[in-house]
Amino acid sequence: MIENITISLPSLIHRIGREDVNQAKVIARQYHCELKRVRRSRNWSVSGEAIKIQSYSAGLKTELLKTENAGGFRYLIQKIDTALLDHTDKLEPLETKLARMITDNPNITLAELIHITDCTTAEARTARFYADSW
Repeated sequence: MIENITISLPSLIHRIGREDVNQAKVIARQYHCELKRVRRSRNWSVSGEAIKIQSYSAGLKTELLKTENAGGFRYLIQKIDTALLDHTDKLEPLETKLARMITDNPNITLAELIHITDCTTAEARTARFYADSW
């Protein structure tokens, strides 16, 4: 199950400027993320799947390299990268996570795998099969 995460960006317009925020909103839509204001406050947030937000951050970094005067994106990139450190478990694909869990603990049961990762029985069995075949 893929969950959306929300990263708060306090006083975004005051820190990077309206033009950079508008450009960042366009880039966010390209990566299927949403950069928006929190109700009527001056605070903003970016929301989406963790992997897509990570790719959005990488897209901002490439945009930062393209233009010489996009210093405002540095704040946004730093806030996103710092917040993604709390969501490292959501950045790893399910197959990789299952394989890692099985190699770390070979005696883990299918029920435990399903409970921890919210995967299906077929996915857990497939991961167990590939881990046992090595």
